[in-house]
Amino acid sequence: MSNLAFTLILFSSVMHAIWNLLVKQSRHKTVFIWWMFVCSGLLFSLVMPFVPGPVPVPDLKILLIGSAAGACFVLYHLLTGRAYRSGDLSLTYPLCQTSMVYVPIWGGLLMGEQLSLLGGCGIALVILGAYTVQMQYFSFTELLRPFRNLKDSSVRAALAAGFVYSFGAMLDKAGVTIYSPLYFTWIMVIVMLILMTANLARGKYRQQITAELRENWRLILLSGPIMMASFLTFRFGLKLAPMSYAVPIRQVSILVGVLIGVLFLGESFGRIRLASALLILTGAFLIKLG
Repeated sequence: MSNLAFTLILFSSVMHAIWNLLVKQSRHKTVFIWWMFVCSGLLFSLVMPFVPGPVPVPDLKILLIGSAAGACFVLYHLLTGRAYRSGDLSLTYPLCQTSMVYVPIWGGLLMGEQLSLLGGCGIALVILGAYTVQMQYFSFTELLRPFRNLKDSSVRAALAAGFVYSFGAMLDKAGVTIYSPLYFTWIMVIVMLILMTANLARGKYRQQITAELRENWRLILLSGPIMMASFLTFRFGLKLAPMSYAVPIRQVSILVGVLIGVLFLGESFGRIRLASALLILTGAFLIKLG
């Protein structure tokens, strides 16, 4: 994995953690995320006329891939929100990260990606760290706890979120491989904004839209360029690196999120979170070497 790709994806993970921090500080999460996409979509559209060179005209294939990827990520957000809303975070969060189990499989079967031994070990450590970060204590029983109650709707939603995200990542890689990452990201953001707008058109959100803007307009304005930076750097890095490596490395955002929580939000840094963060960091280092 090249230094440039590794650096781009690491930077993206930091930006990803920061915009998630902004979401955490908002009142109505779904509405705030929509405002983030409004802000980043407008920023994208304003910047596009100043990009040097001719605009590569997307064909039908690119438009379909971008639309499908955007739909996958919107569905991922909706499923994740549903899982968190009705389920225990320590139960649902690890299951939402199961996309990393599928991504190397799709990469090998559908995209011909091959993993080195070091890279494979690194992915395994990142998966383990992402899975254990919300555990309450170290034990085999606790490790299997999220899978015990598959009848729980929050558990099923979390598992579905991880599965859907893995297809979004595959479509992402396919899009940036054959088309400009800049313009592919713009297409995907616009598609996601359209789908989120359709979701917020329901009556229960109407008052929340103006209330969220009035209360958190500074955070919304700040979130636009941060989300734009996160999306763009990840997709430029994804173009240069195997999907099987890029998606796990972005989980360094979990480590960044833990540090932000400790340093700025006064959250406790327990032994399990420390060990999980170190697993993710070690895994990212092995992926870089692999």
